[in-house]
Amino acid sequence: MAQLTQTVKLRIIQTSDVHGSFFPYDFIQRKETKGSLARVSSYVEKLRKDYGRNLILLDNGDILQGQPSCYYYNYVATDKENIVSKIYNYMKYDAVAFGNHDVEPGHKVYDKWVGEIQCPVLGANIIDNATGLPYVKPFTIIERDGVRVAVLGMLTPAIPNWLDEKLWAGLHFEDIVTSAKKWVAYLKKNEKPDIIIGLFHSGWEGGIKTDLYSEDAARTAAQQVDGLDLVLFGHDHHARKAVEKGPNGNDVLCLDPSANAQNVADAEITITKKDGKVVEKSISGEVRSIANEPVDEKYVSYFASDINEVKQYVDRKIGTIGKTMYTRDSFFGSSAFIDLVHNLQLRLTKADVSFNAPLQFNAEIKQGPIHVSDMFKLYKYENKLCVLRMTGEEIRRHLEMSYDMWVNTMKQKSDHIMLLDERNTSDLQKFGFKNMTFNFDSAAGIIYEVDVTKPDGQKVNIIKMQNGEKFDPKKWYRVAMNSYRANGGGELLTKGAGIPKDELKKRVVYESDHDLRHYLAQEIERMKKISPRPNNNWRFVPDSWAKPALARDRKLLFNE
Repeated sequence: MAQLTQTVKLRIIQTSDVHGSFFPYDFIQRKETKGSLARVSSYVEKLRKDYGRNLILLDNGDILQGQPSCYYYNYVATDKENIVSKIYNYMKYDAVAFGNHDVEPGHKVYDKWVGEIQCPVLGANIIDNATGLPYVKPFTIIERDGVRVAVLGMLTPAIPNWLDEKLWAGLHFEDIVTSAKKWVAYLKKNEKPDIIIGLFHSGWEGGIKTDLYSEDAARTAAQQVDGLDLVLFGHDHHARKAVEKGPNGNDVLCLDPSANAQNVADAEITITKKDGKVVEKSISGEVRSIANEPVDEKYVSYFASDINEVKQYVDRKIGTIGKTMYTRDSFFGSSAFIDLVHNLQLRLTKADVSFNAPLQFNAEIKQGPIHVSDMFKLYKYENKLCVLRMTGEEIRRHLEMSYDMWVNTMKQKSDHIMLLDERNTSDLQKFGFKNMTFNFDSAAGIIYEVDVTKPDGQKVNIIKMQNGEKFDPKKWYRVAMNSYRANGGGELLTKGAGIPKDELKKRVVYESDHDLRHYLAQEIERMKKISPRPNNNWRFVPDSWAKPALARDRKLLFNE
């Protein structure tokens, strides 16, 4: 009898860490922009003409946060279908996974969102405490021309290090590699797929590591989980293509498209089957820029009313500012931008000390009218405002870790003062620094110096309180910070200050009802006009080394 031979080609497109970049319009900058799902839509529709149903479209999470379009439908227009659900359904996504920023809005938002999406929402390692089973679907099977494709979704398990338990009440998160081994074995035994794709919202390597889990496990999963053919990942905002050897020596293609819908992960799978059995398969792929793709005008037209509604929301004037301020100033010393948030945090909470970090690399709020859109420059995330009790010594150690991640230990005058790593130049969370810039906390309420010639752990010298009182390492102080930091985000309170993770919640003496951006906007609207200036309560020393080094690194990072 003649054997039946069949060859099938599949095209897999993955988006990840879209962060609200839905339209070719930046609602924060209030101007046209490149990237966006409007261009991805064009790319996908072009491929669908050739591949038809054999094009499989996946998203890897972190889509519910980043632009006012997300905030508006998460927190303001809550009676309407979430814009993200509407986009997923319009673009005909085949499966989507949770990201950590999709958990951040809390159950009320993401439970509604999951219910609105017409394709499977995946998260095999998001476990419901009540049942011991995944809270959403662990995997989906997509069958095309007789080829069975399993897509297994996973979320970085480091959620408890960043988000208050209220936001993920009733859930816990398993280690990705452990969970993936279990579920891939289950798939092979029970579903018998021809291809297994890991859709992992987890970075390449590094990140938080505990006895129970690793934050960034994409590379380890590719190396250790027997049966994975393709790993599509995200979370770390770093475009990457790599091929890892699986446990049986097979090649596992790994693709990360970075963030903000500027690229897609694009893979082609060719499978040959004889009498229903796979006899040959090949997988190739790239991270592809979609910057030069045309905008899908049908897509934009379909969402026209949503775009106009969000524009009306962000265009509302809430005050005026007397002088332009820049986030880039905050890397090189006390700055008007960071200190505005510091001072408002202190005013709102009556705390003794404030911690705050630059949440954007190079944003500016221009002199003149302040609009709602500017609040997303001033404060990028939907964190709440918290006050914790800390000793003076814990405050110092917290700042030591921050500056150790931020600045170099200079051995000679010609050294960099910033702690840089050229491998991270295109990383959208590090921007050329060695570490994440949103963990570079400075403080207000105290006067201090940072000696860049001293070794790690010995750079920060707190001179006194900003009101002139003595600073006491043994005294308890009330310290204002965002909820991400208060919950252990960045490990500055745990590894840095040395406060046990399970003690942090007991230290909280205040937590706001709304997000910090809400209160900042409310305060600016009350003040009507603001004229922010640097507090000048801290500086890098010694001057003879620091000043020329700051000028050199400022020119290097910002071409100034």
